[in-house]
Amino acid sequence: MKAKRNTAISVCTSDKIFYATVNVIMTLVLLIVLIPMLNVVASSFSSGKAVSEGKVTLWPVSFSLDGYIEVFKNKNILIGYGNTIFYTVVGTTLNVIMTVLCAYPLSRSDLPGRNFLMFLFSFTMLFNGGMIPNFVLMKDLNLLDSRLVLIIPGAIGVYNMIITRTNFQQLPKELLEAAKIDGCSDFRFFLTMALPLSKAIIAVITLFYAVGHWNVFFNAKLYLTTESKMPLQIFLQQILLANSLTSGSNIEPEVAAKLATMADLLKYSLIIVASLPVWCVYPFIQKYFVQGVMIGSIKG
Repeated sequence: MKAKRNTAISVCTSDKIFYATVNVIMTLVLLIVLIPMLNVVASSFSSGKAVSEGKVTLWPVSFSLDGYIEVFKNKNILIGYGNTIFYTVVGTTLNVIMTVLCAYPLSRSDLPGRNFLMFLFSFTMLFNGGMIPNFVLMKDLNLLDSRLVLIIPGAIGVYNMIITRTNFQQLPKELLEAAKIDGCSDFRFFLTMALPLSKAIIAVITLFYAVGHWNVFFNAKLYLTTESKMPLQIFLQQILLANSLTSGSNIEPEVAAKLATMADLLKYSLIIVASLPVWCVYPFIQKYFVQGVMIGSIKG
């Protein structure tokens, strides 16, 4: 009995040491992530002079809204927000629909040519034509300077599709067999049983797709020329560049110094303006995030 008691005590002690170590490590990781974030928020609400002199740490110095006023003074900000919301909502909706419609059939072992189709999808993850061939392709498809150019070419993310397919593969086969015995069709099983049981992974890929659309920049810069179709990130870059041009023979030293100070402040204000909507959405689907990623990563 004494040996068993000593074993139990040692196991309990080792568990406490393990959990304490994990808590310390996670606390350090939290601080590494949280401190720079707090610094960005504090800097965005500080004066330009305090930011440029490096006086801001975790709390605003000389509280000011000058950075946000300068950002929203640009009339194109609301246009950019509207376009980005459109690209995010429409693009994410199309992404999720196409992904689940592709992932479910590929998760079925009775699909003819399933392995060959998976090879074709996987091939696109390793090789692509490159920027210039893609530009020529968009031109031939008459998608240049069209809103669809930011939505259709990336309708399916192969990585997200593979995760979703793995999730569907983990649904009990007995569930499908029982549904078929009751006369349920494959499509009805997909809609009424497979999708409701896959809410976690759908929430995860929705977040992945939405963040990708919200942060779109390079493709918009490459394919769009009409200002009224530009997403938010393009206008934010224009604002930052406009306030960063401090060199030139026609700029007075005082004006150049002011522009440099404002440019430092704008960097932080633009980060908040661009990131805040995603921060607001994340808490609503955070409960699905870890569960969804783990479900899709158990086996391939």
